[in-house]
Amino acid sequence: MPSVALAEIAGFLDDYLAVPDFPDYPNALNGVQVESTGPIRRVAAAVDASQAVIDAAKDWADLLIVHHGLFWSGLQPLTGPRFGRVKALIETNTALYSVHLPLDAHAEVGNSAVLARKLGLGNLEPFGDYRGAAVGWKGGVDMPLEALARTLEEATGTRAQILPGGPGHVRTAAVVTGAGASALPEAAAAGLDLLVTGEAQHHHAIEAAELGVSVVLGGHYATETWGVKALARLLGQRFGIEGRFVDSPTGL
Repeated sequence: MPSVALAEIAGFLDDYLAVPDFPDYPNALNGVQVESTGPIRRVAAAVDASQAVIDAAKDWADLLIVHHGLFWSGLQPLTGPRFGRVKALIETNTALYSVHLPLDAHAEVGNSAVLARKLGLGNLEPFGDYRGAAVGWKGGVDMPLEALARTLEEATGTRAQILPGGPGHVRTAAVVTGAGASALPEAAAAGLDLLVTGEAQHHHAIEAAELGVSVVLGGHYATETWGVKALARLLGQRFGIEGRFVDSPTGL
């Protein structure tokens, strides 16, 4: 079975995803979060670095790649669940690589771009500003709003929810996966009919109606499985190592 050093894989991902130069939340800590020793032969991919995911991957994978890593709350003691997750990774010599907004944004393997193409959006352009970087994509489409919501349901396997505001027939749309409803004002300013994202807050339903932009919600988890799956396939093609997706949905 082919094997490759962790440093080589991490260096490739850092460069391919432009990790060092991409802005992100202060505690995202993109890149290698937990190191390991020995070669990487099998990689697991998942949305979250939860205990359930780590337990499912630790006895099979040498490397776990996730979208949501370990340290969102900043500097905290390694006690309780935080200790349990790190302990399991170290004891089984499983490395952890986390990549957040750079993976949402990527033009080829990114969550937003992959989902936009699955929804039939064409002529994609960057959209969704975060500190000067685009984390989503916008494009043209020709589909009734209800039909587009059904297409999202078929792609994600989850129920889509419509927050009405825009026209019944969608011709322009943007995709910002996860918690992307904050991009509603930008969508309105761009003259878009629709914003597709994972989740929203109560006030976003009011904003959608008042701004004239519909929102379709597909679930935070379900809209963010695409990138890590694509990375596992990419590493298999480039390095010949085996990849597997660990599905651990939250229902949200």
